[in-house]
Amino acid sequence: MVVVVPAHNEFAALSRSVGAIRTAAIAAAMPTAVVVVLDACDDESGDLAGHFGPDVHFVAVDERNVGAARAAGFRYAASELDGVGARTWYATTDADTAVGHDWLARQLGSSADMVLGLVRVGQWRNHSKEAAELYEARYRAEASRHEHIHGANMGFRSEAYWRVGGFAALASGEDVDLVERFQAGGFRVHWDDQLWVTTSDRRRGRAPGGFADHLAEVSQEVAGPGDRADEVS
Repeated sequence: MVVVVPAHNEFAALSRSVGAIRTAAIAAAMPTAVVVVLDACDDESGDLAGHFGPDVHFVAVDERNVGAARAAGFRYAASELDGVGARTWYATTDADTAVGHDWLARQLGSSADMVLGLVRVGQWRNHSKEAAELYEARYRAEASRHEHIHGANMGFRSEAYWRVGGFAALASGEDVDLVERFQAGGFRVHWDDQLWVTTSDRRRGRAPGGFADHLAEVSQEVAGPGDRADEVS
């Protein structure tokens, strides 16, 4: 298996994210390589290279683009890592996200070509209680209709990934774009409502129009027209 984690200035969160992936790999009982893609980082993220053992690889790029960063991680795995081939299972998450212990095992247990999961906010620190409640109520309703697609929680067969062309160099929406191409190609896509990851509620995200921007919109909606949804102290 290969797990790709794009990161832009994520020093504070990376150890938790990589540690959770390694725990999931042990539970799945399958050799797993983690590729952390440092995209235009100017913090200390690169200093973590070598701290997690030989199965965690750090690759530096200067794309400032989450789609291009995810794609670079899978290209690196395909060209540089031993044992990675057409039958390898690929997965991807985000650097501010912690996967569950069964995250990889559940994906491997599916007969689908792509598996999509859900996200929960671990601790609401930057948004009001009202915004959190509105977001969670809507999310639960939409989850029952299989409307969620998160780059932070997805996996797929490598052969299918390469056949549809891989991640596109999109600043946001690269996850939705990939799912649509899997579907257009006739591949089986499975939404698993028991496949969860835990992410942050930060206000300033790394991708325009991404999860952080969505939470900011919910906060603004709760605050009302003309009001400013300030950060929670």
